[in-house]
Amino acid sequence: MDLDALGSFLRKRRDRVRPQDVGVAVGPRRRVPGLRRDEVALLAGASTDYYIQLERGDAQPSEQMLAALSRALRLTHDERDYLFQLAGRSLPSATGPSAHVPPAMLDLLDRLQTTPAMVITDLHVTLVQNPLARALLGAPVAAKGPRASFLYRWFTEPEARQIYPENEHDHHTRALVADLRAVVGRRGRDSDVRTMVDNLLRYSEEFTDLWEQQDVAIRRDDRKRLLYPPLGVIDLNCLALHSADGLHRLLWFTAPPGTAAVEQLELLAVIGLQQLDTGTTAPQAQPPHG
Repeated sequence: MDLDALGSFLRKRRDRVRPQDVGVAVGPRRRVPGLRRDEVALLAGASTDYYIQLERGDAQPSEQMLAALSRALRLTHDERDYLFQLAGRSLPSATGPSAHVPPAMLDLLDRLQTTPAMVITDLHVTLVQNPLARALLGAPVAAKGPRASFLYRWFTEPEARQIYPENEHDHHTRALVADLRAVVGRRGRDSDVRTMVDNLLRYSEEFTDLWEQQDVAIRRDDRKRLLYPPLGVIDLNCLALHSADGLHRLLWFTAPPGTAAVEQLELLAVIGLQQLDTGTTAPQAQPPHG
């Protein structure tokens, strides 16, 4: 652990990130080409005072904060690993809540300002959301291990299904199982995948019955009808862009032209973002995934 070196590394990386590259508005009186400390803190979900402590070498950040800083500063995979080593933290799982997100995928997410969008892992762990996705779907569950996965909660916590109309639960259940079977085919020897399957076989008879059918289908797109209490049922297309290694998926939700969902998304941009600004959200289950 070398917190002084960590602070120096953060300062250097902050200086090289252009505000416009991470969705930060640039005013006419800006004096620095890179990010300010308060801007990095905002992007990472930290207080400005705490971030200043990090740059001074006066604090040891958690694994979750290191992951957030890596995303805020658009660190490469190697730079992310170096940051964790300086902080004296073990490298996180490649598909856990603190997993690295490819900078190019984050750049694309930043450009999706008018539609809900998010990045998840192939095991359906939410890594990052844009404001509209957070307004529509709620914040990710603060959990580690299998429970961080929406897929796991779908079969072990009935409330996870409440965001969908009940008559569509069977469709999503079968799609999730077939998608997991495809993940097993690609990296079934990885411990996180084995743990996921073993736990679901142990705790869910429904999953076990479907798993034995051996259906295989990567979930690349779908039509999703989401229950959002202030606006009713929102009928959206959900599209997925997969990373080259298959570990990450960028999901974005669009309204079919000429449907009621077009106006509903416009209202979401007003109602939902106002709720985020006041620290409240509509009661709902955790987010659906592609």
